[in-house]
Amino acid sequence: MSISLAEDTKNIAPDNSSANNSSADISSADNPSGLEEQLIAWRRELHQHPELSNQEFVTTQKITQWLNAAGIRILSLGLKTGVVAEIGPEHGPVVALRGDIDALPIEETSGVPFSSQQPGVMHACGHDFHTSVILGAAHLLKAREDQLPGRVRLFFQPAEERFGGASQLIKAGALENVDAIFGLHNAPELPVGTFSTKGGAFYANVDRFQITVTGKGAHAAHPEEGVDSIVTASHIVTALQTVVSRNVSAQEAAVVSVTRIEGGNTWNVLPQTVELEGTVRTHNSEIREQIPQRIRKVIAGVADALGAKAELHWFGGPPAVVNTPRWAEFSLKAADEFGYKTEVAQAQMGGEDFAFYLHHVPGAFVSIGSASDFGLHHPQFNPDESAIYPAAEYFQQLAEKVLEELTREN
Repeated sequence: MSISLAEDTKNIAPDNSSANNSSADISSADNPSGLEEQLIAWRRELHQHPELSNQEFVTTQKITQWLNAAGIRILSLGLKTGVVAEIGPEHGPVVALRGDIDALPIEETSGVPFSSQQPGVMHACGHDFHTSVILGAAHLLKAREDQLPGRVRLFFQPAEERFGGASQLIKAGALENVDAIFGLHNAPELPVGTFSTKGGAFYANVDRFQITVTGKGAHAAHPEEGVDSIVTASHIVTALQTVVSRNVSAQEAAVVSVTRIEGGNTWNVLPQTVELEGTVRTHNSEIREQIPQRIRKVIAGVADALGAKAELHWFGGPPAVVNTPRWAEFSLKAADEFGYKTEVAQAQMGGEDFAFYLHHVPGAFVSIGSASDFGLHHPQFNPDESAIYPAAEYFQQLAEKVLEELTREN
């Protein structure tokens, strides 16, 4: 159940151990009709009822309800989950703001009073935070709709964690006529009041791999009668570390990580097969293409030397987030004028399907400090809620500044 703006909000003040980690005062006395408290209440409601990628049915209903209550028009795009809305006149340029809405398969242990009520599912990446920010921007923009020189399109995107949601919205037509797009991710490593982004490659190319190692099963007491797939897999894990260290320049960013090993089901039998799984992160597209070829050679050579076989299964993920330099610089300047402590970000090895939007239209992805003692995807992740309302104000102002800029150009 949503909390109305008129409802008592004394119990929804921010409750975060990291709340004192602020480096800039970006609080605002302008809090129309208790909107800040409402955004925190909405964030907590979403946090208590998280839903996994492409299962965000209740989340979609709630967002639709909250937008409808504010008189914000919803675009009918035939989406199963997720919402696209719009504010402003039917003429002029179009700017898009994107937030994501899905959660992760993680059991929450944060201990906050509004912890997830869904066993094994948690908003451990802060998508509830992002949704609340864009909802806040929507309400602030709606109050100024008659002054907008163009439209602001609002994306409440599903399935970011599965890297499929952006493509779903693009296919549905959400980017039609959009001139520029902006999105955010909360940054738990940054204090509240801090803002960062950069032009060019920001987030990494993301790829996933599976390696199936096939040996010959045998009794553990007689390994000479088989081909040990576990020993072979262990040598492959070690050898894979040379793919970057001995094949990629130290001046380039690349990571190969094995994250899962599975094989065998008892203590006294050598298993026939072992499966490895992991991820590769890069910024350079040429290196991205070279790494799977190198992995194939490495695993084939190691397996052959030990009498086994190894097969690589490659799953290409989203490309690197490459910010348009113009809009990255524009968003940094707007953040500085707003009162954020701004910094040029370092390139990151995390992935984001916001990259798909940037393959179609210019724009920028930015980081907003959320000051959590625990990082993204941690079961105790707990972003500082005092960062939500200022971020909403910032995106409202950014959208208006971009519309004004685009209008002047036309």
